[in-house]
Amino acid sequence: MGAAGSKLEKALGDQFPEGERYFGLENFGNTCYCNSVLQALYFCVPFREQLLEYYSSNKNGVDAEDNLLTCLADLFTQISSQKKKTGVIAPKRFVQRLKKQNELFRSYMHQDAHEFLNFLLNELVDILEKEAQAAKNDAETSSPSEKTANGPRNPQANGVKKEPLVTWVHKNFQGILTNETRCLRCETVTARDETFFDLSLDIEQNSSITSCLKNFSSTETLNAEDKFFCDKCCSLQEAQKRMKIKKPPHILVIHLKRFKYIEQLGRYKKLSYRVVFPLELKLSNTVEDADLEYSLFAVVVHVGSGPNHGHYVSLVKSHNHWLFFDDENVEMIDESAVQTFFGSAQEFSSNTDHGYILFYESLGAGNKS
Repeated sequence: MGAAGSKLEKALGDQFPEGERYFGLENFGNTCYCNSVLQALYFCVPFREQLLEYYSSNKNGVDAEDNLLTCLADLFTQISSQKKKTGVIAPKRFVQRLKKQNELFRSYMHQDAHEFLNFLLNELVDILEKEAQAAKNDAETSSPSEKTANGPRNPQANGVKKEPLVTWVHKNFQGILTNETRCLRCETVTARDETFFDLSLDIEQNSSITSCLKNFSSTETLNAEDKFFCDKCCSLQEAQKRMKIKKPPHILVIHLKRFKYIEQLGRYKKLSYRVVFPLELKLSNTVEDADLEYSLFAVVVHVGSGPNHGHYVSLVKSHNHWLFFDDENVEMIDESAVQTFFGSAQEFSSNTDHGYILFYESLGAGNKS
């Protein structure tokens, strides 16, 4: 990668961003699913900055046992503190920890990048919550008089359900969906909120992210055997149901459901559909904020014709340049090349490189670009 690295430095020349590092990640047999997601997360700047901050304020706990959070923080610190601007790093410690933690990722089979991203974010949250709880317990045992100062963040949660801790992972990725169901007999609307780290969208041929989001929030009628139990009518009733985004996340992660179970075949099939994802996305299916603007900064791409084999690469936007990460290799690409990853307009096409997970950052007031 020495040559490729210097080629990248030459391509950027004096435009090479100050203090930035572009490093490929070594593949340990089948770990491209992991590498592609790690690159997308590394270039999610607010997440990276908070992880590096976490590392620098916790590195004194040398005796602390390795976990996925410490391994990820160590890897990101290793990349950001390299003397060279480009090169290759082996995320060995992180991958070993991942395999130790979850048997799903132990085999040499093709893994799913979306499953990995989901597992990783939830695992990071669990670790941060446990650490915060342990710190709170320590504070309570050391000075009982300060109990109230370290009490629950949300007083009205007492006795009902403890208000979950809001970690920096939540602050970056978590949004809230509201599921509204309207009884067609008494017109009562029942709303139920649920949190999400990413939105999984059904896709159609020759569509766009905007149309997929519209479908996601479209009204569905519940009738026949799907009737809804209305508390007010105390019986099963026909109803209308729709999903809306109540609180959009700072980082919007969209997962395109490219792997579909086909009943007749008895197996999963990859949908190579062309789904246009814009560089700037207006999010309009929200409860209050009409037309929130987001900017695309990373795409995890699945390469291959089927769900059980293939390869993952990622496209990343950094300081207004687009880069292509394929395990050890990193190269500059033109912004116009991003559209070659939308998918195929025909069922059978030689192009099998399709956008699979999209990362958008909110352009809202006060947010870093």
